Amino acid sequence: MSQSKGLERRSHAARDPGALAALFIAATMAFMAGALILPLLAVFAEALRKGIGLYLSSVTEHDALAAIRLTLLVVVIAVPLNTVFGLAAAWAVTKFEFRGKQILLTLIDLPLSISPVISGLVFVLLYGAHGWFGPELREMGIQIIFDVSGIVIATTLVTLPFVARELIPLMQAQGKDEEFAAATLGASTWRTFWQVTLPNIRWALLYGVLLCTARAMGEFGAVSVVSARVRGETATMPLEVEILYNEYNATGAFALASLLALFALVALAAKTILENQFAGDLAAQRRR
Repeated sequence: MSQSKGLERRSHAARDPGALAALFIAATMAFMAGALILPLLAVFAEALRKGIGLYLSSVTEHDALAAIRLTLLVVVIAVPLNTVFGLAAAWAVTKFEFRGKQILLTLIDLPLSISPVISGLVFVLLYGAHGWFGPELREMGIQIIFDVSGIVIATTLVTLPFVARELIPLMQAQGKDEEFAAATLGASTWRTFWQVTLPNIRWALLYGVLLCTARAMGEFGAVSVVSARVRGETATMPLEVEILYNEYNATGAFALASLLALFALVALAAKTILENQFAGDLAAQRRR
């Protein structure tokens, strides 16, 4: 009886959170409106302020298209690299015991702790014309700084933790029982991974890929350091937005910025749809 009363009280508290909870909810919504929703609406409003015709001409202009193509190229290379790394790192950390595991976890989190600008400066120190390895690379005809390859490397480093950090908590919660059972039945390590581990983490993996993609598209700090910002060649979408804004081309800058925002919203919508559609599968995976 007391247990049912307790459940009833908790259910009532959930429906009627009280004045203090209502204040927190209102403050949170107000903060989100001021810090996120209004600026996002302002970007689209400014982009379309002078008409759809000028908007379309701004996003289809030669340098804008080059920036879009370069951004997509960087994403196509960096995201798969981080997907493979995230899978390997999460599998190693959660399924095996080895020396240096805590160091590996710390290194995975490191890009989240340091400024992207510092990451870019480190690459200049290593691979620049006067860097540690720059002269040797130049003799081999390899250029990293002020080249597309440098942009890819910088973006890959900045987005390194996103896939791994989506997978590690889920794989830790799932434990090792299913892998042990597969090994007992004679399955090889690779077969266990493909037929047992991967199906159990597929949704978390997809979420990590979506987050990594959105972050890679919007990376500015590290890319701005290693890129020469040559329009039409080494200027990604965020860099092109800054260039246009500094040239007092507000319409072009906000038009391209609206595309970046739209890509992020599409990634968020895809994540939300998947969460709603496969909520049962996700809950079952977390219970294992």
